Parts: sequence; C-alpha cells; structure tokens
Amino acid sequence: MTDAARDYSETLFLPKTDFPMRAGLPKKEPEILARWQKLNLYQRLRAAARGHAKFILHDGPPYANGNIHIGHALNKILKDVVTRSQQMLGYDSNYVPGWDCHGLPIEWKIEEEFYRSKNKQKPNLSDPKAMIAFRKECRAYAQHWLEVQREEFERLGVVGDWEHPYTTMDFPAEAQIAREIMKFAQNGTLYRGSKPVMWSVVEKTALAEAEIEYEDYVSDQVWVKFPVKDFESRCSWLEVDFEENRETGQPDRLGVRSFKNLQSSETNFLKEWDQVKHASIVIWTTTPWTIPGNRAICFSRAIEYGLYEVTEAPAGNWAKVGDKFILADKLALDVLRTARVTGWQKIRSVGSDLLSRLICSHPLAGRGYEFDVPVLEAEHVTDEVGTGFVHTAPGHGTEDYWVMIKNLRAFVKAAKGLENPLLGPPQTVDDNGCYYRHVPIFGGSRPNRVITDTGEQGDANDAVIKALTDASMLIARGRLKHQYPHSWRSKKPVIFRNTPQWFIAMDKPIAGADGEAKEADTLRNRALAAIAVTRWVPEQGQN
Repeated sequence: MTDAARDYSETLFLPKTDFPMRAGLPKKEPEILARWQKLNLYQRLRAAARGHAKFILHDGPPYANGNIHIGHALNKILKDVVTRSQQMLGYDSNYVPGWDCHGLPIEWKIEEEFYRSKNKQKPNLSDPKAMIAFRKECRAYAQHWLEVQREEFERLGVVGDWEHPYTTMDFPAEAQIAREIMKFAQNGTLYRGSKPVMWSVVEKTALAEAEIEYEDYVSDQVWVKFPVKDFESRCSWLEVDFEENRETGQPDRLGVRSFKNLQSSETNFLKEWDQVKHASIVIWTTTPWTIPGNRAICFSRAIEYGLYEVTEAPAGNWAKVGDKFILADKLALDVLRTARVTGWQKIRSVGSDLLSRLICSHPLAGRGYEFDVPVLEAEHVTDEVGTGFVHTAPGHGTEDYWVMIKNLRAFVKAAKGLENPLLGPPQTVDDNGCYYRHVPIFGGSRPNRVITDTGEQGDANDAVIKALTDASMLIARGRLKHQYPHSWRSKKPVIFRNTPQWFIAMDKPIAGADGEAKEADTLRNRALAAIAVTRWVPEQGQN
C-alpha cells in the first residue's frame, strides 16, 4: 500500500465507543423524552421522595403570549438544575410550573393580531358584552400559547408536573385573589385614592417602570413667569409670644423679648418684600401642557438666588425693560440670554427665608386659575438646568405628588375652596390624553389633547403656549431633544397623569376580628418582622 492511499487514522490508538460521531440531538432528544415518559420518571421521582423534607421552588411564571426565547430557556434550565439536585440530595423537590395569563402583554397581542393588523376597530370595552367577548379572546389566546410553551419547555428536558401547572386564569385562583383582596377591605387597609402614574394613551393603561424605554424625543420648552402676589403672614407667632406667665399672670418676659426680635426681623422682611413684590419667579418646563395642573413652585436652600431687572431688550420682546425676575444666580445668565435680554442688573440676593414666604399667582390667573401658588422647599431642586425653580404639578409627576403630600396644609390653603387637595391631586387629563371638561380654557366640549390615540403629539402644548403668550407670561420658548419615556410595546411616548387607583395602606393599624386595631400592628411592621426572620442568600438581598 502506498503512503498516498494509506488511512493513517488506523495507526492511532483511540478508545472505541458506540456513540455516533455527531450527537444527532434533533433525533436523540425526543427519544430520551419518550424513554422518560415510558419509565414514568416524574411519578417515580415523586414516589421515591414521598415523606421526605420538602424543597419548594416558587416559579416566577412566563407570560403565555408567544414562543419561548433564549431567556426562557436559560431560566427554566437553571431551575431544573436546582430542583433535580435537591431531589438527589434527598428532598421532596417537586417542580410545579406556572403561567401568567393576565395583563397587558396578552391584551396587546390580541389587539395587534386581531384588530390593528386588520385595520379593525378595537371593541368598546365599556360595553359589558364587548368586554366579555374580548376577555374570552384573551383566555383562548393564553391557553393556546400555554400549550405551545409547555411542549417547548418539555423539549428542553425540564422535569416537572406539566400535567398540573398553576395558571393565573384558573377560576379557583381568581376566586382566591378576590378573597385575599376582601381581607384587606375587612381589616380597613384597602382604600380608594389617586396618584400620578406613567400612562400610555395608545394602550389606555398605566405602565410600570419596567415597561418603559427611554428614546430621543423633541419637546417644546418654555420659560414662564409666576408673578409674586403676596407673602405668608406670621401673625400667629404674635399670639404665641404674648402668652401669659401662668405663675405671675403677667406677660412673659421671654415672650416680649421674642416679640421684639420678631418685630425686628419682620421690619427687615418688609424691606425685602418691597423690592420683590413686583417681580416674577421664572420656571422652565419641557411639558407646557402640565401648566394647568400647576399648584406650587419649589426651590432649594442649597441654591443662591437673586433678583434681576431687565434694563435693555429689543422692541416687541417678551421680556421687557423694567421686568424683574427671581432666578438662580448660576442660571440667570443663560435664562436672560435665552429671553433675548440685552441688558440687565442684579438688584439683590434673595434668601431662602424670603422665598419660603412668597405666594405667587398662576400665570393664567383671571381665566379660571384663581388659586394661590405657594413657594415650597424641596430636595429634588437643582441648579444644573432651568431656572433654579421647579414648576410643580402634583397630578403629573412623582416628586410633585410627594411635595403636595408633605405640604398638604399649604395646598389646602392655596386652593381657596376651588378644589380639595385632601382628596388627591388635581384631575386635569383623562385616559384619552384630553383635558377634562372642567379644566378652564383647555377643557369644555372640544378639549385640547396632549397625545393622540396613535401616539402623536396633540394640540395641548400649542394651546397652552398661546394662552401664556396672550397673558404676557412667557419670556422664552424653544425646542429640546432629550430622552423621554416611551412604552416598550407601542414604542410611543407616555405621559404622567393622575389616575384613581386602589391602594393597600402599609402604615394603617390593622383591625382585628373584634374591630379593634393595635397601633403597632401594620402591614409594614409585619413585613419587616417576616424579613428579619428570613435567611437571605446573598445577604444583601435583605435590603
């Protein structure tokens, strides 16, 4: 035999095996699964572990709305490794898979496949018959994908109780959820309230932070004047300082001394007030449509502010000669240049004690916005961008909402009976992205709209900007490209709006069967106690 014709692999001393050169997994894996089924592997594992200590893995369920992807595979395989290893260690480690069959992901798929793709109108879900029919479509859709995903997960070789999974759409599961909610109602911790949330006008639903993507977006930006109107009186201090000494019945000397100090500080305050009483605090916002919802202005004690007067400006300019603006010193130059002011002077510094007592008018006062706008201290205010003041609309932002909660007394006083802040933030925009009928100027029978059903910008910004211009309350406007929240499903921008919701109070004492409530027995305290007796792996998970 010549060297050219020789098979040199025959000269190698390699181990012999019956395994094929290629794994042939597409053919081999179904054979393995069929063998496990023939052996009744799952039932035999359960029988072998009967009576042993249990190891329970609570399976976070996937949505039943499409084929599985690599994330599903990784998730299920890792869980299979955990449960099988615990079974081998002697535990009764029964894996019960589950599916989430409720919520927006499935509804969105139904709308996409059965309505939007066919240019059909989505059913009017305020009609009970249409709502029931739509729910049946969702249930059938979820059941279909549950079966598909079950086959795909089994194909991965995951061993579990696939014949008896748990699903959120099981009627007994839904009934149990209703029973648990009623427990909260019975112990007094369930209540109706409202709070601003991220809202998709396209999908007609609130969205969680996990359902949000941030994309480039071009917004209108405006610089708006809030005229200084009044100041917070401190007469109540005088009543306290003139309390009589209980032993002598005479005016308390310390009180008199305190009064003299107060009288001196008030004299200084009135001198400062005389210089700012014709000025305006300027705010900057990229959401002009939220101006109707404004109820306060926020500042920070960490920022230095000043009173600036316009000395030169072009003819016809929005910011005119003689105008006085209160601005953060660090941002004043940028604001005045943006307002096309060609000459200005700083009259004086404006301290936090003065700011905290100022009361402004709403820029649309005289046209239905007759309430006061208090100036309040808040930690989220910075001088990185804007004016150093933050326009605060409690129905359109999380930080704005908490400012209202923290300063309810000031909000109630400023409202002057036009609304009741104790009942929640102002309601200005509905679930269709339109102003409510009661909103002055922009509501009525043909309300302006913030976002359309297709996710495009409505006419609300233009309407608000025009109203501010007509009221001579705008000093500048522009456009800004920035990162803005979008729904990860519709890929359309969302808005912050106040919505009625059900809440479970974490700090309200829980009423027992006898109707009595112990002050320390709250859901928060119960949760903290349970966390404290739980072993966390890794430990930092406890935080």
